Amino acid sequence: MRLILTGSGASRGKALGRARLEQPSRYLVDETPLDHAEVADELERLDAALTIALAELRALRDKLDGPLAREVAEFIDAHSLILQDPEFVRGLHDLIGKGHYRASAALKLQRDSLVAVFEAMDDAYLRSRREDIEHVIGRVQGALARESSVEERKLASRVGEVLVSDTVAPAELVPLAEHGLLGLVLSAGSTLSHSAILARSMRLPMVVGAHDALSHLRDGDLVLVDGDSGEVIVHPTAQDLAGYRQWQREMAQQDKRLSRLRTAETRTLDGMPIQLNANAELASDVAQARACGASGIGLYRTEFLFLQRRDPPGEEEQFLAYRDVVLGMGGLPATIRTLDLGADKVDGAGLALRDEPNPALGVRGVRLSLRTPQLMYTQLRAILRATAYGPVRVLVPMISCIEEIHTVRRMLGECAQELRGQGHAIADHVELGAMIEVPAAAIALPSMIQHLDFVSIGTNDLVQYTLAVDRNNDELGTLYDPLHPAVLKLLAHVITVGRRAGRPVTLCGEMAGETRHTALLLALGLTSFSMHPGLILEVREVVNALDRRELRRHAPPLLRARGRQDIDDALARLPQPRHPGDEA
Repeated sequence: MRLILTGSGASRGKALGRARLEQPSRYLVDETPLDHAEVADELERLDAALTIALAELRALRDKLDGPLAREVAEFIDAHSLILQDPEFVRGLHDLIGKGHYRASAALKLQRDSLVAVFEAMDDAYLRSRREDIEHVIGRVQGALARESSVEERKLASRVGEVLVSDTVAPAELVPLAEHGLLGLVLSAGSTLSHSAILARSMRLPMVVGAHDALSHLRDGDLVLVDGDSGEVIVHPTAQDLAGYRQWQREMAQQDKRLSRLRTAETRTLDGMPIQLNANAELASDVAQARACGASGIGLYRTEFLFLQRRDPPGEEEQFLAYRDVVLGMGGLPATIRTLDLGADKVDGAGLALRDEPNPALGVRGVRLSLRTPQLMYTQLRAILRATAYGPVRVLVPMISCIEEIHTVRRMLGECAQELRGQGHAIADHVELGAMIEVPAAAIALPSMIQHLDFVSIGTNDLVQYTLAVDRNNDELGTLYDPLHPAVLKLLAHVITVGRRAGRPVTLCGEMAGETRHTALLLALGLTSFSMHPGLILEVREVVNALDRRELRRHAPPLLRARGRQDIDDALARLPQPRHPGDEA
């Protein structure tokens, strides 16, 4: 019987395949108490399973290559450390030796105990670390189960399957995709998790938060995963399948059409050149940006280097990462954003910061960097050293006042002077820009713009701060509206201030990559976008089919709008290109 499960789309696209359930709880747990004479053998079984699990992780690490190798290796190393943690192993031994639990039951108890500790934490990021425990325990349980089942399913070797699980380790995604995994459905997880980040980079459709998936799905069930809508259709009907086949045909036509735009210019019908930059955080994003003809990296997120670790990365590690980004762009500019973490994630980055009742309005972005100056100096030094390999711009997040700009510029100058004194080759001038994501920064921009070389608009935060709407709160979803009249007025204001001052303005929020907003943003005067590299060709196709001068004439009605109906009426009058597939 057809069933629709709902979650959140974490990676775009659709996938049709047979469900393959994979979660720690699927392993049989023998709760029969051990006799005293069985304890030694059971301890031996456990140690053998731990050895096998560790060997599997090492073998997986040895097989890694390509652009994702370094990032994925970090997750594998983290899981290996758990397996070798003396307290973790001692706890299991005590459960078997003193409690007379069998190995599978001891693993389950250890899992439940550790997961309960993580779930009790207030910090959202630390709560998400329970996934590491789930993955490690599941791997050891699997090693135990293989003793009695040589034919255990090997998910990665199958083609045409959709993984259904509680969570999935980032380290598992690469080999799974290489062996034909089509999509993922997770009962837990977040659209901001590391696995979701990798799935988007690898173009694997993913739905997270499908809470009923494990209880309603069985191995072999046919499922249709929609990473755009966040829906999972179990036992799809003929009509569902026909819609999927139509989507496949449209995607094939689109891919063929868009592939011809890889080396094309991005220029409106009236001849205005438009910059399409890429947002990036992985080496694969940089490679994809080059392949799609990006104008440069408009936003390189450095947070990925800081997460899932006990200590912040040092200068050398950061320098090597930034250098690789610059080299990967082959002379095109790379905009590197300084650390954008807050109290919701900072502890997981090896930094100490007290809990905050409202992290979104607390010590985050540049506020955190300036409160931990050594952290900022280290990052700025690493970024400056990378300027020897190509053009680099420094972007500072969460700016709200001119004093922050002055402080960062001073620190940048101190680092440059120090590096030159130490014999490092760095660029003569490095541009400094501010993220405009706080309404105060947008409003006060006329008094700050002369102290900046460029600005970037972060619409994701600008919308939520302007409208006082938490974008992660499902109950407020309808209120989170990037087309609210107040938001459009702020966008137009920032773009106009930048143009009059001769400072480049780039929009790097989610709006930049949504083709339904392209005409609107051009009408407001935007000439530089930054988005996920996988969206560049779609946006280029739309830009090349629009007349910017004609669009600009429609800006006044948009900015005079008093409500959403006025906005919709004005948008309806905007010239739009023929949507891909309209001619069919």
